[in-house]
Parts: sequence; structure tokens; C-alpha cells
Amino acid sequence: MANFLDPAILFFIFGVFAGAVKSNLEIPQPISRFLSLYLLMALGLKGGFALHKSGFTTEIALSLGLAVFLAILIPLIGYRILRTKLNAFDAAAVAATYGSVSAVTFITATQYLDQFQIIYGGHMAAAMALMESPAIILAIVLANKARSFHAIHTQSQHAPVGLSKILHESFTDGAQLLLLGSMVVGLVSGDAGQKLMAPFSIDLFKGMLAFFLLDMGLMAARNIPGLKGKPPITLLYAIGSPLSHALIALTLCKLIGLPLGDTILLMVLASSASYIAVPAVLRHALPEVNPALYMGMSLGITFPFNIILGIPLYAILAKLVI
Repeated sequence: MANFLDPAILFFIFGVFAGAVKSNLEIPQPISRFLSLYLLMALGLKGGFALHKSGFTTEIALSLGLAVFLAILIPLIGYRILRTKLNAFDAAAVAATYGSVSAVTFITATQYLDQFQIIYGGHMAAAMALMESPAIILAIVLANKARSFHAIHTQSQHAPVGLSKILHESFTDGAQLLLLGSMVVGLVSGDAGQKLMAPFSIDLFKGMLAFFLLDMGLMAARNIPGLKGKPPITLLYAIGSPLSHALIALTLCKLIGLPLGDTILLMVLASSASYIAVPAVLRHALPEVNPALYMGMSLGITFPFNIILGIPLYAILAKLVI
């Protein structure tokens, strides 16, 4: 219940309502972009300051390794499941979307943990950054394989996409670079930097997050109609995959002995779906796929589920197991 009384969550719910009733309330795109960059910068700084205090340990290495493993495992499982009902291109696009991560879901989860004083490692911001790209790379490989097969049997106009270009775009994406760069700044500047940046990266954070979640609520409501007429498996996957992916992460975290806070955040990362980084790449890497499919699923269903219900549910499950 406490999650529903959080102002940021309430603003998200309000945004969904405003979008559902077709209000003309709108956050200008440049402001929305600034808010997302601010949140990533503040999160990176927080992670860097925490790493400065803790140093690089075996536990941190295990967490980062598990994050990369999940980023590879989840899209492979998703593709196999989705391929039973969808064509190869649609299955690859959705698998990539759900194999990658949502930064805003992760940031909201860190606020939830802070609220209930659950300790987590600052390195988890790096784990989020590492989970961005593997799913995209796998999707391009799978799509190129399908594209080559179709070219033999049809007069397809779409040539295979160069993997080197996609790799470059994935690893030099501005948002991801800002997150990692901010972590380095926090790591180098340490306690002195934390005191100087506190009014910017800590005091303003909650209000900025609430404003951004308002915009996300509006976007979520406006993406739901994109699922009209889609195969039933898309709806089932959008609802069922967050829970199943979180349980996979929980099982692996238990096996290698990660602490509670890191486990919850890895569950959140595994259960989330990208609606910014991956769609931006897929629009030109997989032109055969209508963006309404993966945007409607990730932003219209999975994102609201995780923000409102998923995060507290994953925390409860982790507390029962860890």
C-alpha cells in the first residue's frame, strides 16, 4: 500500500488517467528528454559515490556477471517462446525489447528501496548499463538470419543490417554514456564530490522522477491502442514475462548468494522492458516490424505493471527467499 501513496507513483497513475481520457496535457519532448538525462546522471553519480566507498569486490563482480548472463538468457528464451506464434522478425523485436532494460523502472525501484531502507550496491547502475546491449545484438543476429532465409525465397528489399554499425550505436548511445560517465565522475570525486553535488543529484531527484513518471503515464495510456488486433500471445507475454523473468533472476541470485537489495534490483531489471534505447535501434534495424507491437507491449502493459505492482511484489518475493 505504501507504494501507491508514493507521490511519484501517484503522478504516474494520474498520467495514465489523463492519457486515457484523451486530455491535451503534454510534457514537451525536450523537457522529457532533459528529465531522462537528469535521472541517469543523478543515478550514475550515486552509483559512483557508493563504489568509491565499497571498492570493487567479488560480490560486485558476481552481480555484474549475472546481469550480463540474464541479458543474454532472457531474449533467447523469449525468442523461442514467441517464435511459436509470431514471425521471425516480430519475435526478434519483442525478445530484444524484453531482453533489454528500462532505466526508469530501475530508478523507481531504487527509490522504493531507499524508502524502506533496503541497502543495495551502487554498482547496480553499471549492471543496468551492461544489460542494455546484448539483447539488441542477439535480435540483429536473429533478424539477419531470417532476412537471409527470406531473400532466398522472396524478392525482399531489406538487406541484412551491418552488425558493426549496431554495435557502435549500442555502446555509444548518449544516455548510456552519460550514465557510465557519471559513475566515473562519482567514483573519482568521492565524498567531496558527493557533498558538492547533493543539492543537484539528491535533493531534486524525487521531484524530477515524479515529473518524468507523469510523462510516462501519458505515454503508456497512448500506446495501449497499438495492441489492438495483435496475436493473443503478445498480451500474455507482456503480462507473464515480467513475473517469469523476475523468478529466473531470483533463483540465480539465491544460488550465488547475492544480498537482498541487489537481488531485488536484478529482479526488476530482468522483468523490465526497454521502450527508449531498443525501439530507437529497432526502427531502422528491423523495418519489417511495426513499432506499435513492441512499444504497445513494453510501454502500454509491462511498464505500468512493474511500476505499480511489480516492484513491491518482487521485493516481497525476495524477502521470502533471500
